[in-house]
Amino acid sequence: MIHNIIKDKSTRLFIILGGFFIANALLAEIIGVKLFSLEKTMGWDPANLQLFGNSFSFNLTAGVVLWPVVFIMTDIINEYYGPKGVRFLSFLTIVLIAYAFIMFSAAIGLVPADFWAKDYFEGVPDSNKAFSGIFGQSQSIIIASLIAFLVSQILDVFIFHRIKRATGENKIWLRATASTLVSQLIDSFLVLFIAFYVFPQGKAWPLSQVLSTCAGNYMYKFIIAVAMTPVIYLVHGIIERYLGRGLAAEMKRGAMGR
Repeated sequence: MIHNIIKDKSTRLFIILGGFFIANALLAEIIGVKLFSLEKTMGWDPANLQLFGNSFSFNLTAGVVLWPVVFIMTDIINEYYGPKGVRFLSFLTIVLIAYAFIMFSAAIGLVPADFWAKDYFEGVPDSNKAFSGIFGQSQSIIIASLIAFLVSQILDVFIFHRIKRATGENKIWLRATASTLVSQLIDSFLVLFIAFYVFPQGKAWPLSQVLSTCAGNYMYKFIIAVAMTPVIYLVHGIIERYLGRGLAAEMKRGAMGR
């Protein structure tokens, strides 16, 4: 029975795409605790852009490296499995991310071994404190991130299918890129607005700082979304060859009716 299920090409593809979708979303949440300088990483001087009365340089969370992959997976899954497929994976991802952070909190609460806590890792004087700092993200950031993720996914699915109904099978770049750009705009503003302005665990950011940070982050996501367009065509081509034209066309017709 299991062998027959896995042998089915459409089921196997859903497992593969869903696995990448969930893994990248979870990893993006975990590594998002690190902030990095995009300009210095690229060997450039800080941008120091003036946005909403604040100076902004591209100091981003490491999670932005993986989120574009999540949204490409969203569009691919949407293409072949429809809104129901994306919604199922989105809700499952939220549950798994919440579960992961509950387990992180439980691990942080464990009493560390004496030999591990101090100088266990070279250059890290307090291993337990470092562990807690990395995995113990604030609840407001986690909740804001999950809310923003869910809202942006729902919006992405809606826009994607509206454009596809209007243009048909053509213009993959338009429905994929447009849905990502709009959903990422909402995601960028919503997560920071909730986490640092509405329900901050520390001192609330001024609205101008929230807006400038959101705008700067979205500029990065906008550029990446456009730059990733050829990747969408590449992945589509691989999937079409794997499924065969007949099965691929049947799945896409079914996706439009869901």
